[in-house]
Formats: sequence, structure tokens, C-alpha cells
Amino acid sequence: MTESVTNIEVITSLPLLPSRTDDAHKGDCGRALVIAGSRGMSGAACLAATASLRGGAGLVTAAIPQGIQDIVAGYEPSYLTAGLPEDELGRLKPAALKRIQELVEPQNAAAIGPGLGQSSGLQELVCDLYDSLQIPLVVDADALNLLARRPYLFKRPGGAAARILTPHPGEFSRMTGIETAVIQQDRQKYAAEFARRNEVVLVLKGHQTIITDGKRLAVNQTGNSGLATGGTGDVLTGLITGLLAQRMTAFEAAQLGVHVHGLAGDLAAEELSKPGMIASDLLRRIGRAWCELGV
Repeated sequence: MTESVTNIEVITSLPLLPSRTDDAHKGDCGRALVIAGSRGMSGAACLAATASLRGGAGLVTAAIPQGIQDIVAGYEPSYLTAGLPEDELGRLKPAALKRIQELVEPQNAAAIGPGLGQSSGLQELVCDLYDSLQIPLVVDADALNLLARRPYLFKRPGGAAARILTPHPGEFSRMTGIETAVIQQDRQKYAAEFARRNEVVLVLKGHQTIITDGKRLAVNQTGNSGLATGGTGDVLTGLITGLLAQRMTAFEAAQLGVHVHGLAGDLAAEELSKPGMIASDLLRRIGRAWCELGV
């Protein structure tokens, strides 16, 4: 594989998790909003919201279609839930925008995408939120595919807060119009060019995940093939969001989140094997991963 990136700083050291004082309260540790889920995809919201808590956020709210609110609330009692207007197929509809804007008010960071599904109404909602939210935003999964239909919107709005995009190679192909096989031949180049052009932080997932803002680039060294199972991307989205909520910079939150996510996967594989891992196993090992890092 050829990697041809010039005029970019290669980062090899890990950023530190923000310390918390002995008298810290939950508000000091950051508030995160996870906009996710649809009928049949409640698990994505559960994984992302729980991972945000495991990342250290003090308060997390899952903003979800009202039809799955009981399911999501029953998975983990430690986060809040907000049931939003849904369409006839159980997906968020544009009428949810006003309520989401209200929910965003006290938040330090947000995520959108896991398990949302696809519809014209969702495209309108995602595009509006991407353009208007005044807090750092992690964008993943269905939200990336919806934005890819209007690729000019990836350019971070002038003066807007940070945007972190977390595609796998197939999603990145839809975002750029470049064939996946071509991207895979020079992942660093295409990731850095996209990040620089759109003024975003890009997390190009896969073996040795790439994190770049177009000026800096890090190549992750944790993780294994056991992560190739449904839901692990939702965990990563939530984890990065939890770090953003603690007021880390976008690049550093993405880099540290990817590292801890992979390390949790390595710990799970040691105990359960790579083929035996599932996404929720990561949630139960993020805490151990923090201990490995001396947090």
C-alpha cells in the first residue's frame, strides 16, 4: 500500500484525558447528546449512549424516536432519554428539529447517525443539524450517508464548532465519489485531503484507523479483527462524543477515543477470542482500558 502525504505533522503521542478534581460533580464532566436509533435499530442508540458515559461524560441524553424510548431507557439506567416525533416507519422526522434544538441548549457535545435509517425527512433533519449546531458534533453511519447526497455540505460552516466524521471505507467512498479500492491504496492521502478541504476531523476506520484534521495525522495501533462486527462503530461514536463533552479538542478526542476503543477490543479478544466478540463487550472493557492507560 502506498501512503503519500506531504506537509502534514505525524502525531505519535497520545493526548491525556482531562483530569477531574476530587470535588467534581456530573456537570463538570460534560454533557453529551446522542441523536440515534429507529425502529429495529434501538441497539445503536443504546451502544452509543452507554459508550459516551464510559468515555467519562457526566450526563448523557439519548434523543431517539418515541417508539423505541422504552427499549433504550431499559437498556441502561445511567443515561437520560428523550422521545422525539417519528414517521410511520419509526424514524425521526423533521418535526423533531425544534425539540433537538432545545435539548442541545445545555450540551457540550453531540453525536448523530447511529441507527437513524434513511428517508428524505431524515436527510432534511441531518443537514439542518450539521449546518446549525453550535457545539462539537460527531457524525457517523446513516448521517454520513444522508449528507453524502449533498457533499457540498461537508464543508464546516464558517465559525461553526468542530465536526468529526467517522466513516468506514465504503461510507467514505460515498462521501467522496472515489472507489473504495482506490481509497484503500492511499488512505492517508485521501483522508488528509478531505479533512483539509472541509475543515473537519476525519476518522477513516479500518485496520490502523487514520485520524486527521488535514494538518496533523495519527495512525492508530490498537484494535483487531474482532471489531469487525455490528455495533462497534456506534461504540466509537459515543466514546469520542463523551471525550468531546469533557472539552477535549476535536483532533485529540478522536485520537484518544479511537485508541481506547481499540484497546477495549484487544482486552475483549484476549478473554473472548476475536470471533467471539460482540460490540457490547467493548462497553464492559472501556473501564479496564482506562486503567491500562493509568487513568
